[in-house]
Amino acid sequence: MADEGRAVSAPETRSQVPVSGVVTRFAPSPTGFLHIGGARTALFNWLYARHARGTFLLRIEDTDRARSTPEATEKIFEGLRWLGLDWDREATSQFAGMERHAEVAREMMERGAAYRCYATQQEIETFRETARAEGRPPLFRSPWRDADPATWPDAPYVVRLRAPREGETVIEDVVQGTVTFRNETLDDLILLRSDGTPTYMLAVVVDDHDMGVTHVLRGDDHLTNAARQTLIYQGMGWPVPIWGHIPLIHGEDGAKLSKRHGALGVEAYRDMGYLPEAMRNYLARLGWSHGNDEFFTTEQAIEWFDLGHLGKAPARFDFKKLENLSGQHIRACPDERLLAELEAYLAARGEPGFGAERRDQMLRAMPHLKERSKTLPEVLDMAGFLLGQRPFVPDAAARKVLDNALAGMLEDLLSRLQQVDWHPADIETTVRTFAGERNLGLGKVAQPLRAALTGRTVSPGVFEMMEILGRDECLARLGDCVEAART
Repeated sequence: MADEGRAVSAPETRSQVPVSGVVTRFAPSPTGFLHIGGARTALFNWLYARHARGTFLLRIEDTDRARSTPEATEKIFEGLRWLGLDWDREATSQFAGMERHAEVAREMMERGAAYRCYATQQEIETFRETARAEGRPPLFRSPWRDADPATWPDAPYVVRLRAPREGETVIEDVVQGTVTFRNETLDDLILLRSDGTPTYMLAVVVDDHDMGVTHVLRGDDHLTNAARQTLIYQGMGWPVPIWGHIPLIHGEDGAKLSKRHGALGVEAYRDMGYLPEAMRNYLARLGWSHGNDEFFTTEQAIEWFDLGHLGKAPARFDFKKLENLSGQHIRACPDERLLAELEAYLAARGEPGFGAERRDQMLRAMPHLKERSKTLPEVLDMAGFLLGQRPFVPDAAARKVLDNALAGMLEDLLSRLQQVDWHPADIETTVRTFAGERNLGLGKVAQPLRAALTGRTVSPGVFEMMEILGRDECLARLGDCVEAART
């Protein structure tokens, strides 16, 4: 089936022509934010498609009209864009394909792979209660499965799959291996409800077939669905895709991932100041590996990604590992791009960006700001010596350093610095000489100097910082501190 008329509003973001037959997809329900587990599923499908130079598609599974919202759909687009996961063609709406889904259900009835079922909900419940009372599995067996069409009443009916009741359905899964289901445990699932609307099971299969999906990579909570969906494929005589069911993400304590572990929307990680490439790197390691490599670029992930190294064990979400990787990506990020990320981060928070002069200073300081930062807020915090305003009020730690400094030392140092050519080496030589004349270690002078200039005890290297700030600003800040000590 063509995609015309089924698109949902979202821009295409990739123009490269696929050169292989591999087609993967990500199919979220727009009932909330793009959570971290869904983001990992999208990433794995995207990486495999890009690795194989195939096609990565996006389908919005919006058949639950009561819970699906345009706002949630846009949140999914926004989260994928931030992660840098571009999709091929336009995103499609599952709801818009309802007529096609119903058409397939009718064709399955014509093929004998499905049938009309007129059983009422009360009859189904009575059947199940009797089965439980008799110690039998409460799997509903419809009396309409082999009914003569002449006995069909003029009443609403559902369309059920005519599932085999003997033998086995075998799933060859690239992650789980060979998984066998006894057909006696599989029910005649409903394909079409009595109001003519398709069920999820039918819609997914029809959409995946019509979109040409060759590989279905998703969470292992869908493994049982794969058996039922295989029967639908077989009922239509369609090729079954390659299955890959990935264990779900757990928290550090081994329990199912929840909000207390970090099961947040991806926008929460954006708001916490993680770089998208750090999130891609970290999520890729949650269930996939390339030897012992922990830090890698997205280009390397695309080159290396294969299905053979998807793990069978649940991955554990670890904020410390995420922060460590994030710090490595911040240090590897080109200065200009990191500055752009900082400005985008500030804009998203409704805060002003940098003027031309401050931007130039930030770029010059960036190598020093990145050194120990793990998130964008930490970069900004380290840049406090540039972004703050005079007079700098010392925090408690800085006040203690200043109080312990030798009386009059900063005033004498200010006089000495007023004579210096303003270069880091000259500044450092002057301060070292000053400390030596007083039989003090360099730290005994540099720390009060840092506290006076920034109001804090932590900053980039004090001499590099002073060169970036410039003579006038540094002398003015020292003057403020000296004046405050006099009062």
